[in-house]
Amino acid sequence: MRDSIKKSIGSTVQDLLNSGLEVSFTKKELKDLGVKIPDVEFPPEKITKLRKQMNLSQAVFADLLNVSPSTIRQWEQGKRTPSGSTQVLLELLEKSPHLLDYRLTA
Repeated sequence: MRDSIKKSIGSTVQDLLNSGLEVSFTKKELKDLGVKIPDVEFPPEKITKLRKQMNLSQAVFADLLNVSPSTIRQWEQGKRTPSGSTQVLLELLEKSPHLLDYRLTA
């Protein structure tokens, strides 16, 4: 299948998922349609950059993500790696830095 057709089909599938219609796809169906779910990688320097762009200390960033400050420090030093779901959350925060503002209360 040509790349342009795959892109068009992928876009249509994404529109279906975003439309609110009840649709369901298996992994095999998505693969057959040429739709891929890319791996997420959030290296240490990206974590530090994101935290600094959000103007947060390691302690506040840790509270926001519900992890220990030690965990943030280890991520930023490359001693540990965030779990897959946490990497997705970090990716979402990179795209929408105010995504978790609701967790900050006065």
